[in-house]
Amino acid sequence: MKFTYLFTLLSITIQAQDLEQEQKLDSVIITSSRIELPFKENSRTITVISSSDIKNSAATNVADVLQQVAGVDIRRRGTAGSQADLYIRGGGFDQTLLLIDGIKMDDAQTGHHTMNAALPLEVIERIEVIKGPAARVFGQNAFTGAINIVTKNSLKNTVSVKLEAGSFGQFNAGVTVGSNLENSSHIVHIDKMTSEGYIYNTDYDNSNYFVKSVFNKKNKAIEMISTFQERKFGANGFYARASAVDQYEETQNSLIGFSTKFNTENLTIKPRLYWKRNQDEYVYLRENPTVYRNLHITNKIGAEANASYNSELGTTGFGVDLSKIYISSNNLGNRQRFMSTLFLEHQFKLFDNTVDVTPGIAVTYFSDFKFYAYPGLDVGVKINDNLKAYGNIGYTYRIPTYTDLYYSDSFTSGNENLKPEEAFAQEIGLKYNSAKLAISAAVFNRNSKDLIDFIRPNNITEVFTATNITEVITKGFEIDVKYNFNINDFKQTFAVAYNFLEDDILDQNKDLSKYSLNTLKHHFTSRLSTKLFKDISQNIVYKHAERTTGDSYNVWDASIDVTVKQFTLTATANNIFDAEYIETGYVPMPPSNILFGLRYNFN
Repeated sequence: MKFTYLFTLLSITIQAQDLEQEQKLDSVIITSSRIELPFKENSRTITVISSSDIKNSAATNVADVLQQVAGVDIRRRGTAGSQADLYIRGGGFDQTLLLIDGIKMDDAQTGHHTMNAALPLEVIERIEVIKGPAARVFGQNAFTGAINIVTKNSLKNTVSVKLEAGSFGQFNAGVTVGSNLENSSHIVHIDKMTSEGYIYNTDYDNSNYFVKSVFNKKNKAIEMISTFQERKFGANGFYARASAVDQYEETQNSLIGFSTKFNTENLTIKPRLYWKRNQDEYVYLRENPTVYRNLHITNKIGAEANASYNSELGTTGFGVDLSKIYISSNNLGNRQRFMSTLFLEHQFKLFDNTVDVTPGIAVTYFSDFKFYAYPGLDVGVKINDNLKAYGNIGYTYRIPTYTDLYYSDSFTSGNENLKPEEAFAQEIGLKYNSAKLAISAAVFNRNSKDLIDFIRPNNITEVFTATNITEVITKGFEIDVKYNFNINDFKQTFAVAYNFLEDDILDQNKDLSKYSLNTLKHHFTSRLSTKLFKDISQNIVYKHAERTTGDSYNVWDASIDVTVKQFTLTATANNIFDAEYIETGYVPMPPSNILFGLRYNFN
């Protein structure tokens, strides 16, 4: 490891400290469904990443945080979350839905843009990871699961600043402002992240802007959220082929949404309006864009209303989601799609509330693919106050993206005759939660057909064509353990998780597939967060990954925080032992690197 010169770099980081006491896990209300339940009462496999977990993750962006969740496969191209694909339980990057405060951030162009919407860590209260079939709750893009980023509701009147610097010419700066007024509250965050790159043409210049306001708090509160992320990065080997070292890409992702809530004794209604925009500009030769250039602009305008009603028969959740999508592209054409979805579910509580049964269904109309229905069923059995068994089954679909249908270049060809993907998934699990120990374990199976992959008929053919491949059976199990203990009255945490996954998709020749044949077969993660002195905390994170193609790697990360009054000095080291590995495509991940920082909070 070549750290000698790294430690000569000075970094100053600011990041808002946790200004509010973190909720205990048992009291966290899972907000990603219409029937809102405390964490310990839900009957699905849900992982909650708290703001404390994020702080102790030795990560600087959402993509790196999610890599520490077993069963979540983040395949990064480069650093700082510039470009990353999101997979859950062996699904594709088009099969996982990302939400921001419950707003669906799917993009009709391609799932490659999912992580473009990820927010800065400073504004995140928690991340809810929902594994398994979630289409009946969220709609068609939640084929293998969903991730809901829940932002902070408010911050005390404060201003915090961060400056960071480190390996590869990294320099980051940001400011977070919290204002809690008599009848409104506001959070504003701005940051900039730059790097010269760790190999040729992997530099980046990323910006994040975030505003969240709550108006009219004394009467009917109205919440506004607005985000804008811009990424400009060299894309050496990101796409096409390994020899394509001069590629370049710029993306923009923006969201603005308004929501409120109406309550009576038994009825809650939550309406929402939002507009989401994504822009993607790609050039094959960075210094000569005229050789080959793509520009895609996608707009999604949506309106939804979700409600829950409590009666003697249980709790009924229902809702409607309407959206219109517009895409303007020099490659995919100018196209429109209208979508409408009706949701209905009901939770029955039986046997003195020890058994809960929740059947539900979502029915969606697509203007270009007509009607589809996604029924599902969750069942939970409360064994005691801390232990619960659960199971769920469900159908799920995914319609093709515009890239699947229409994209065309020298290496890739869309297919207008594609059929939607379909799957039937099943899962059973057990979870235990107490103040010191949390354990969850689950076994799952997914029978899929008509999955979409870009394949070629032989090794000689250079063009990969979008195709509905044959039936695929995916099965696996996972276990997650988190133990809290005290040393000298300071909290220590040890977390470990393992996910095993097996599918029969490798019955195909791996050289003939472009995307689907790199599943995580073994995924092991662990984290030790310790605090031996009042103002010093340290974290060590270990990740092991082995893919179905045989590639495997081990990565160690670590961080240390030292607080002196309103200052916090930080050092974050990634890939400490200089592992050589590739997560996707032709992009080698960075060697060992370090980032230093100083945080300062103006109270």
